[in-house]
Amino acid sequence: MQRKLLAEWIGTFSLLATVIGSGIMAERLAGGNIAIALLGNTIPTGAILVVLILVFGPISGAHLNPAVTLAFAIRREISVQNSVLYVTAQVVGGISGVLVAHVMFDNPLIDPSATARTGIGQWVGEFVATFGLVGTILGCLKSRAEAVPYAVGLYITAAYWFTSSTSFANPAVTIARGFSNTFAGIQPVDIAAFVGVQLLAACLATLFFNWLLRK
Repeated sequence: MQRKLLAEWIGTFSLLATVIGSGIMAERLAGGNIAIALLGNTIPTGAILVVLILVFGPISGAHLNPAVTLAFAIRREISVQNSVLYVTAQVVGGISGVLVAHVMFDNPLIDPSATARTGIGQWVGEFVATFGLVGTILGCLKSRAEAVPYAVGLYITAAYWFTSSTSFANPAVTIARGFSNTFAGIQPVDIAAFVGVQLLAACLATLFFNWLLRK
């Protein structure tokens, strides 16, 4: 379990260091072009997800996401106790990754975001993003488990662009991004609604795909 928790910690750490670091770099180099900045944030995020799942999947399953852990808990593939430990490691790892990204780019260490992300459109976007992510994972596990890393990376790359929220789809990511007043941030007051929608979507997606994929 220690190895699994460390894998979840360092995996989520690396994910958030990539999300925030690439967001800062993209915004600095884009010259005010938000579309180019978003593209510069999207590609590294999708790419690192493939790498992290390939590296840490054999150790912990590479959940890196409380919504994914919740899905496997509903399926009784991880115990409640271990789920709590996983989620703790993910949240702490995510916040740690944000702090290191700030150090790398000479940003204030703790700098709460002022970026508003709220409203029906954003919440629906997060629901769609998380529902689709859980469905992607469960669908691939059913038919081609070896494709999960690539499918997840490609799905998040696409979802950055087709969802109104730019696809956080991850409560640990959402919480961590609240600590960063950068391109990828979310103001702390908006976090709870995002996380609530993500967890609801994960529950419904798990139930739906369990039914859809059963023999």
